[in-house]
Amino acid sequence: MTISIDLARPEERPILDNLMQLYIHDFSEQWAGEARGELQDDGRFPAYEPMASYWIEPARIPLLIRVDGKLAGLALINDYSHSGQPADRNMAEFFVVRKHRRGGVGTAAAQAIFSRWPGLWEAAVARRNTAALPFWRNAAASHPGCRGVEETDVSNDHWDGPILRFRIEPA
Repeated sequence: MTISIDLARPEERPILDNLMQLYIHDFSEQWAGEARGELQDDGRFPAYEPMASYWIEPARIPLLIRVDGKLAGLALINDYSHSGQPADRNMAEFFVVRKHRRGGVGTAAAQAIFSRWPGLWEAAVARRNTAALPFWRNAAASHPGCRGVEETDVSNDHWDGPILRFRIEPA
């Protein structure tokens, strides 16, 4: 199995938009009992509003995840810090289609991304997304270049959930 992480080109934005529909669908169960996450009248979820900035702002990086050349997911990284502390990179969104989950694709993809962009990282996990927290703990801590994982729990107007902070040393 070959996993590749490709920088999405502007003409591939429709691919990312389509993958975001699948991601939002998966994530919508986290919003049970809330107004957000409802389908629109056309049967689609609202567009991911920050997507346009990934083609304009240099610190925002849109990525496509492929397994053996086939699309398998996406990652969006930026330099936003949920903790308010300095960070070089933030895993803003990360999605692997169900077919490729539980087989190491997500961990390999996350670690390949960390290696490609070493530095101080944050991965904020929404409180209701309980399955994601062990994934991110493992993906960070098992990376050979990881130096220390700190975890803080935040609940404020900007974020609600644990935030992992860790440094990835260059290879």
